[in-house]
Amino acid sequence: MNIGIGLPIGDPGLLTTWARQADAGPFSTLGLLDRVVYDNPEPLAALAVLAGATSRVRVQTEVLLAPTRDTVLLAKQAATIDRMTGGRLVLGLGVGTRADDYAAVGADMRTRGRRLDEQLAVMRRLWSGADHGDGIGPIGPRPARPGGPEVLLGGFRTAALERVARWADGYLAAAPVPMVGDLFDTVRKAWREHGRDGEPRLVAQVSVALGPRRVTDEARAALLDYYAFTGMADRMAAGLLTTPTTIRTAVTSLAGLGADEVVLYCYGTDPDQVGRLAEVL
Repeated sequence: MNIGIGLPIGDPGLLTTWARQADAGPFSTLGLLDRVVYDNPEPLAALAVLAGATSRVRVQTEVLLAPTRDTVLLAKQAATIDRMTGGRLVLGLGVGTRADDYAAVGADMRTRGRRLDEQLAVMRRLWSGADHGDGIGPIGPRPARPGGPEVLLGGFRTAALERVARWADGYLAAAPVPMVGDLFDTVRKAWREHGRDGEPRLVAQVSVALGPRRVTDEARAALLDYYAFTGMADRMAAGLLTTPTTIRTAVTSLAGLGADEVVLYCYGTDPDQVGRLAEVL
């Protein structure tokens, strides 16, 4: 079982400290969320910096709102990070649910699912080294990983889960533990129905805060603010795991459901949490 760290967005200046501590510990991945209209660092730029500050851990978007991006530039950016890190990029992609993120970049939110399908087809082709088309040649660099960076897709609706089987290497479930089993099963079923070899890589995410009261209070406030638009902010904050026992129990439960990796997403900015979480594992 691999365990990753989801990085807090409250103070971007601390993220290199988080990354270096995680790289020196038992953690497999550094994850970073994406929003446009929010006070968060742009994830590809931030993860490129963090990749340069580390040597071992993977860097993962969790999840990048691909339909808000230009497809060709996104493919080029991802290939560049993957090549320069020796294949350490994991490209977690999704469509998001905030209209303001789409309005800010002039993108059509209503067609975001269809656009993501089109983007995935284009990016896979570009990463293979094929010409862009219409007299336009290939767009490099070639990624370090054959076929492009590992792609995980997030989402909860049937179309999103089926999209994993058509285009991705695996699925990222940012959902409460009781929901994860059914989501994993649906992804596995779609994977078989599309004739994919092997098994999808399954990644789960839980929100955690470990430390003194100020750390848990900060994390809870950050969760309430981030999820305010959903109308379920109190429910999301109630799911915050704040003790070694609850964190271990969640990891054990997710492992039993078949998760290949669990990302412990931190909303409090205190980097000493890295060491505390390492002791939990």
